[in-house]
Amino acid sequence: MNEGPSYILFNKPYGVLCQFTDESGKKTLRDFGPFPKDVYSAGRLDLDSEGLILLTNDPRVSHRLTDPDFGHPRTYLVQIEGIPTETELKRMCDGVNVQGRVTRKAEARAVDEPSDIPPRVPPIRVRKTIPTSWITLTLREGRNRQVRRMTAAVGHPTLRLIRIGIGDLDMAGLAPGESRKLTPEEVYRLKESLCL
Repeated sequence: MNEGPSYILFNKPYGVLCQFTDESGKKTLRDFGPFPKDVYSAGRLDLDSEGLILLTNDPRVSHRLTDPDFGHPRTYLVQIEGIPTETELKRMCDGVNVQGRVTRKAEARAVDEPSDIPPRVPPIRVRKTIPTSWITLTLREGRNRQVRRMTAAVGHPTLRLIRIGIGDLDMAGLAPGESRKLTPEEVYRLKESLCL
């Protein structure tokens, strides 16, 4: 019996691939299920990134979320080396050159160190002589390793990267490795935001 489309939020831990199979022995989404057999990640996070992904079998939602023409926002909490200046934050907002192309307008701001984020396993590398700080970065495109390349372009390498939002959806209540189905109201709002 067809139950209709599935929409599942998953908080991807560090060191997990955004796929269900892998030949190299790395952890995959399969290690955290069970998930419906026909869902896949609408957009990816790198192995060394953490946070929110949406698993779905709805091709229209997946397309609208991942096609940069639709400019759907994704928000990241980023720990970086050093303390960014207002000028450096503005550069990321206005667009920086990444692999020969300027990134789209973004939103970047400095934030206090979050108290509700669990420690990463393994921990980030720390250098005694260089302080670290946190920013949020909201993008409307998803180029390969874009956040890391943007922070590096303004002189602040990324140490830890956590996606905390996909549009209005967030990780509230989801520990790393946990998942939950979207509520009907969340599905409605998601589709409305995607003009579906």
